Amino acid sequence: MKTLLESATRRALDYIASCDARPVAPDRAAVERAAQLGGPLPQHPTAAAEVLRLLDELGSPATVVNASGRYFGFVNGGTLPAALAANWLAGAWDQNAGLQVSSPVAARLEDVALDWIRDLLKLPGDAAGGFVTGATMANFCALAAARHALLARHGWDVEADGLSGAPALTVVVGDEVHVSLLKALALLGLGRERVRRVAVDGQGRMRADALPPLSASTILCLQAGNVNSGAFDPAAEIIPAARAAGAWVHVDGAFGLWTATAPGRAHLVAGFEAADSWATDAHKWLNVPYDSGLVLCREARHLHAAMVQNAAYLPEDAGRDPSHFVPEMSRRARGVEIWAALRSLGREGVAELIERTCTHARRFAEGLAEAGCEILNEVVINQVLVCFDDDDTTRRVIDAIQRDGTCWCGATVWQGRTAMRVSVSSWATTEADVERSLEAMRRAYRRCAR
Repeated sequence: MKTLLESATRRALDYIASCDARPVAPDRAAVERAAQLGGPLPQHPTAAAEVLRLLDELGSPATVVNASGRYFGFVNGGTLPAALAANWLAGAWDQNAGLQVSSPVAARLEDVALDWIRDLLKLPGDAAGGFVTGATMANFCALAAARHALLARHGWDVEADGLSGAPALTVVVGDEVHVSLLKALALLGLGRERVRRVAVDGQGRMRADALPPLSASTILCLQAGNVNSGAFDPAAEIIPAARAAGAWVHVDGAFGLWTATAPGRAHLVAGFEAADSWATDAHKWLNVPYDSGLVLCREARHLHAAMVQNAAYLPEDAGRDPSHFVPEMSRRARGVEIWAALRSLGREGVAELIERTCTHARRFAEGLAEAGCEILNEVVINQVLVCFDDDDTTRRVIDAIQRDGTCWCGATVWQGRTAMRVSVSSWATTEADVERSLEAMRRAYRRCAR
């Protein structure tokens, strides 16, 4: 075991050291070689050292170098050193984080991390929370709590009796709703197509003047940080009216909620603290390893009622059992990495990380605009939408950038136009990374425009 783990450490450190020299996306040859990892399951055991060798020599070259400071796709963060080290140690611990009795340390670290996160995000200090795989499951948990609370008002126990015959609920979303929230609605039986959509403005913000009538049977879903433009719904204007109508307000804040930690940008999330539930990610802007999301709910009883399970073999404990607030009973101790990231950064470090990546995004926008490209959004946080002349040219430029390998950005469609999305989320991105990537983007644009 010792020799094997030492070898794994050496290989991992070699991989990290090579990130700057690697193309951000693997070439086709590397992906094809990784196919050698397949084939029929061997009849006989393979030595662990050989398994590790195959994984490194065939797998490592086929990775997307998410740890690079020049990966700007899908709002993916990197991994902070403390979070990566904590991930390795937690893997050795091999804790089941579902119950206090199965891992007192995992439960304790979750409690501490939740306290810190509520404080950083300026959310109610007694809000319940749970650690899940990502924003999709965080949205799922929050909307399950909303479903429970609203149907309980009608005397309906949805966890016991299901949805057949239940009073009708109305779900209201903006036209720029993220697909993860729609997926959560589908999983909950509320339907991704049964929503009432609200018109948005040119930045993707829900228009307060276009809201339909709300009631005590309404779940209103707001967005803190549009995945394309970075824009925020006008929470301070919408939430008071929604709460007065008795509606449940949920906030999909996969990455945008973290702007609350940066004094210069905290005004963007003003009003969102008055919602009933929130979903966010830690593997985006907080830069912890995948998979790591968070659900928070103003009233603990609603999240608890939607998620709790009981069995004769499970201990009854007066404390907080983590599995009573999330779907899984057995799960890894992902709270360890969040605790490590927050402890290593501190309040000032989190704020600096947010501000620095937003500054990098602004530099991308300025540098591309100077080259004659069109910036389609107001760059309020870490998202930049770029159009290179027309849709066809934009697609060709994106393809050229991805094939070049200096950096990686993805394509999107923004209000009818094809655009390149630059998402600056990694702690590892430096000013040099930005300038090197800008030059690669401008070079690709010059070639494709000709």
